[in-house]
Amino acid sequence: MSVVGLDSGVLGEALKSVQREVDSVFDAFMPVPSDTRARLVEAMRYAAIGGGKRVRPLLLVSTAEMYGVDRDAAVQAGTAIEAIHVYSLIHDDLPCMDDDDLRHGKATVHKVYDDATAVLAGDALHALAFDILADSGTSSDPFVRSELIGTLGSASGMNGMAGGQMMDIVADEEGVDYDLHTITRLQQLKTGALLAASVEMGAILGKVPPEGRAHLRAYSRDIGLAFQIADDLLDVEGDQEKAGKALRKDDEQGKQTFVTLMGVDKAREQARALVDQAVAHLGSHGSEADTLRALARFIVERDR
Repeated sequence: MSVVGLDSGVLGEALKSVQREVDSVFDAFMPVPSDTRARLVEAMRYAAIGGGKRVRPLLLVSTAEMYGVDRDAAVQAGTAIEAIHVYSLIHDDLPCMDDDDLRHGKATVHKVYDDATAVLAGDALHALAFDILADSGTSSDPFVRSELIGTLGSASGMNGMAGGQMMDIVADEEGVDYDLHTITRLQQLKTGALLAASVEMGAILGKVPPEGRAHLRAYSRDIGLAFQIADDLLDVEGDQEKAGKALRKDDEQGKQTFVTLMGVDKAREQARALVDQAVAHLGSHGSEADTLRALARFIVERDR
């Protein structure tokens, strides 16, 4: 994984560490049963283990550790976020959605198994996320667990990721041309909501009161938009082999994106400005926020 322009050693190791830890939690929570449910769990494991950048879990863990949270508990909560993210990718790849054959450099779940198994694997990962958050290993405090569940539920549903996906589908099916304001709202829901929840949940684990999270919300809002602009740029300019998924699809489908509305140069300039703004929101923190700062830079400089 390339981390251009960053201290690749520090961030690279942080990403590798959280990847290993998240895989370990998934492994523990998804033992393959000896009955006919096995195909379902194997499909879940195929999608969830050994793939993905794990940016969302690292955001959560890095935020939580700023407030002295036990790392194992933070990783477990981060795995719940990743379960939601993976479920969304399985469903996005289905023929009725984006109809993709490749994800993380390997065949998509419905191609390896079948459409019905892919649907159920996504459903089961969605449920697993809340099982993980309800587990006492995430937090011994039931009020913290309840707030984590509520935050992730809101970020995943009609007022978050799923709502943004619906806006995207309606635009495609009905040929609606969204303006920049509406595209921004769409992406704040579709992409930004889970990124924001990652940071928010790290603060919840640290028992930071809501009024003390305003700067973190501002940080996550800015990186969420920067992340999507970077994705739009990658779709236009990226290397499909490095990306591990199909590119150029937005242009082929005539989809409105930040790049189509702003142009490549202005979109890149806007992404960098958002990252600078995000980093500035962390000004009250010292070196304990360095990973969050590095992640913000990585979001716009990544190659996949």
